[in-house]
Amino acid sequence: MFDQFDALLLARIQFAFTVSFHFIFPAFSIGLASYLAVLEGLWLKTGKPLYLDLFKYWLKIFAIAFAMGVVSGIVMSYQFGTNWSVFSDVAGPVIGPLMAYEVLTAFFLEAGFLGVMLFGMERVGRKLHFAATLMVAVGTFISAFWILSVNSWMHTPTGYEIGANGQYLPGDSWLAIIFNPSFPYRLVHTVLAAYITTAFVVGGVGAWHLLKDRTNAHARKMFSMAMWMAALVVPVQIFAGDLHGLNTLEHQPQKVMAMEGHYESHPDGAPLYIFGIPNDEEQRLDYAIGIPKVSSLILKHDLDAPLAGLDTIPDDEQPPVAVVFWSFRVMVGLGFAMLGVGLWSLLARWRGRLYDWPWLHKAALVMAPSGFVAVIAGWITTEVGRQPYVIYNLMRTADAASPLDAPAVGASLLAFVIVYFAVFGAGVWYILHLMHKPPHPGEYGVKRGDKGPIRTAGITPGPTQDPTDESRRNLSRDKREPETLS
Repeated sequence: MFDQFDALLLARIQFAFTVSFHFIFPAFSIGLASYLAVLEGLWLKTGKPLYLDLFKYWLKIFAIAFAMGVVSGIVMSYQFGTNWSVFSDVAGPVIGPLMAYEVLTAFFLEAGFLGVMLFGMERVGRKLHFAATLMVAVGTFISAFWILSVNSWMHTPTGYEIGANGQYLPGDSWLAIIFNPSFPYRLVHTVLAAYITTAFVVGGVGAWHLLKDRTNAHARKMFSMAMWMAALVVPVQIFAGDLHGLNTLEHQPQKVMAMEGHYESHPDGAPLYIFGIPNDEEQRLDYAIGIPKVSSLILKHDLDAPLAGLDTIPDDEQPPVAVVFWSFRVMVGLGFAMLGVGLWSLLARWRGRLYDWPWLHKAALVMAPSGFVAVIAGWITTEVGRQPYVIYNLMRTADAASPLDAPAVGASLLAFVIVYFAVFGAGVWYILHLMHKPPHPGEYGVKRGDKGPIRTAGITPGPTQDPTDESRRNLSRDKREPETLS
């Protein structure tokens, strides 16, 4: 059934599908791990049970999201070896160690302390448990550090040398590879996006419960904390995004040209197009609606600064403009919508109506999934804007794929679609089910089984009891009964 498709296209669709699913969960768990650390720290500092209740409430949700993130991430390395084996062979000496560092540092750190964080509150001291929560939060950040370093190197490759067999090998300094030119901007922009994504989920859940009961103290607290994040961090994210855009203009100009819809060069100041329909065949933006010279002001900080267009780029090196143009606008549009909600919450807080404006709560509820949509749109802008290269200016995507036939790739793609929607659909449904219930005093958190962990070998030991208690006397009596009956 896949004979009429192109194997390269199917491989790209498969990777885009799986990484989009995967990206959702780390974008949530990175921010949620830090939020849990804040909640537990506030509980230890103030002694207020409300913070502990919120910690246990969100801990259950974090456990599921973290597990789905780990499982979906494993598939990424699987695809490197199947669909993109040429890329793995050529770039493996550079990206392989970086991904190994992620496992050796971040993954082991998270795995080592996750059990204590989930199940150890009643078994270790408060400070030790808080330290475990901090380590999990730090581990999620370290994981983002290494993965984004790999991804950034593919956009702005530095510090490499080409071996005799055509492989890209580490040069004199690993620091030049790790801290490549786009990495600091991408790291800040992505981590802030994860925090904002979590803030709007928390704010949406708080708004949902406030719409049902404005007196719910737990809903009030998490809605207030989320709106502080929206009001304070979203402006910082917009500023970080501007710096990231300037860096992209320097190192990947055709990506910015596609984002802006600039098919033609503008020697006297470029317009900012709000709307348009990219036409790659005619190399123009149809039905364009723009603001004169504002693009030059944003990108060059000068109204009259010249900006080159795609007419300076060969046709075979241009990215798909329509995809990049619209995904960028989705990301930016949602960013300013988030800013609007944050400013609205500041007005409500100033007037003492933060918990009494239902329209603000409805807006926060509608915006709850906006962070996920924005990070996916940003990822599409970044990755599609790099095309036709998988390693910018060094290796084309068409040259990186494995020599597979379309049916082989299509069969695995179909299997991924079915399994992902079944498994992760069930996980997302359960997360929404947990969010539907309001947090309450005495929240129970993550529960172990009543009989403890399952033992795969040996006899499960019985409970240790005092020999004089009633159960022990009953046991002794039961053992004597056969003799009496005989």
